[in-house]
Amino acid sequence: MRVSALLSLIPFLVSESLAAVVQKTLTLSNEYRAPDGFNRSVTLINGQEIGPVIVGQVGDRYEINVVNQLTDKSLDLGTTIHWHGIFQGGSNEYDGVADVTQCPIIPGESFLYNFTVPEQYGTYWYHSHYKTQYCDGVRGVFVIYDPNDPHKALYDVDDETTILTLSDWYHFPGPQHPVITFFNSTLINGRGRYQDAFGSDLTVPLSIVSVEQGVRYRMRIVSLSCDPNFTFSIDGHNMTVIEVEGVNTQPLVVDQMQLFTGQRVSVVLNADQPVDNYWIRSFPQSASANALAQTYDNGLNQAILRYKGAPEVDPTTTDDSGRLPLIETNLHPLEAMPVPGTPAPGAADINIRLDLKAVPTGFTVNDVQFAAPSVPILLQILSGAADARSLLPAGAVYELERNKTVELVIPSGSNGGPHPMHLHGQNFWVVRSASNSSYNFVDPIVRDVVSIGNATAEPYDEVTIRFNTDNPGPWIFHCHIDWHLDTGLAVVFTTAKDEVPEEELDGEPAQAWENLCPAYDHYMELMATTP
Repeated sequence: MRVSALLSLIPFLVSESLAAVVQKTLTLSNEYRAPDGFNRSVTLINGQEIGPVIVGQVGDRYEINVVNQLTDKSLDLGTTIHWHGIFQGGSNEYDGVADVTQCPIIPGESFLYNFTVPEQYGTYWYHSHYKTQYCDGVRGVFVIYDPNDPHKALYDVDDETTILTLSDWYHFPGPQHPVITFFNSTLINGRGRYQDAFGSDLTVPLSIVSVEQGVRYRMRIVSLSCDPNFTFSIDGHNMTVIEVEGVNTQPLVVDQMQLFTGQRVSVVLNADQPVDNYWIRSFPQSASANALAQTYDNGLNQAILRYKGAPEVDPTTTDDSGRLPLIETNLHPLEAMPVPGTPAPGAADINIRLDLKAVPTGFTVNDVQFAAPSVPILLQILSGAADARSLLPAGAVYELERNKTVELVIPSGSNGGPHPMHLHGQNFWVVRSASNSSYNFVDPIVRDVVSIGNATAEPYDEVTIRFNTDNPGPWIFHCHIDWHLDTGLAVVFTTAKDEVPEEELDGEPAQAWENLCPAYDHYMELMATTP
């Protein structure tokens, strides 16, 4: 072997030798909690309303044991955990999607998710992917630090104290949701206040983010929402975007951003203002009929940025944001990430149009409403299903060849939008964004959740994305409004189906994974016969 080739292996060998095993136990249980002042039964992770932050370094392996101790029959009792944004190359069985890559973990049992993240870094999250369970509390943040972060010189502090989670909250159990579902309140870092026609609690202490004047903070802002998107800002402060969903970006100064369900953004916040308290704002954009919840009065939809030395009182600052809004087409990768395929609309190897439609029972994609199959799609493949036409649910599975470029066009126009669409197993290039008629085949942002816009009349938005089929397995593509996913807004792309058995941990899925379906089937039989 030539010396140059040996030298090229050194960074890889060093990173391999420094890789650690991150071990964590996530125990799910039910308790009564009132994160916005309304007391109800919820589903907790390790006793927390937002699960513990999972932290690792580039190249680490994760052994995360999920223990199901759920007991409240008004809530979902099975569970899975999906690691949102993690590619799971060669470990599709740990993607954590009920009915696609695994059967649920039943009460009283546990399952070890065991996967390696060889090259990814940045801001991710994890959540239940079983029915609408994450709306009842099963969600948390997952951060992979890069010791060679090219943006490191731009900030001084980056730790768990600089994570901001934005979420919605509901006063009813997830399994009871109607087809059209509206939120009751907004939570920032798990706290909020509510006000609706049935009551209010405007006394709950709000979340406080502490900063020190003159210090620069990397804020990781994560939308854990089940439905509304949020307009986020911090009074009196600009923010510099440096990362979007695991992709480093060219620094972009903004004073306001719209975050859709599942999206994550890292910004640098320079604490350069006078010592004081400042409102952190997360305004919910929703068709909700509860106008009482869509205000900043009485601390609704807000948290507090508190400078060291400031009095412990509510801010009196005003919202002056909107001069520098984050626009998706202004985002560009820090390093070159060439768009795959021929640089022209419709010129990919595989071109697919996905038309979304609202129907009385939920949603369809190309006139097919996704419904959970009786056997997970991955298990169907490993059991020898011949082609996509024989995979269930019929019409919702698209078979893709390996090492091809796929272009998806997802028009707006469906009721219930704007729909944030998320692809598992890989990220994608957004070559045409919502509210934009032009294409960018040079340097568009690369991400894993994209809004398809909300134009309900011509000219419709025609959001267009591209990705490579270099990761064998069944990967779901779905609306991340969880109520919409639960009522059919999804398809599954099965990449290189014939290669899946060899890719899945060298063709030998874990025995614990194989045991999930028999255990779940037996559990459901018992539940059906138990009064």
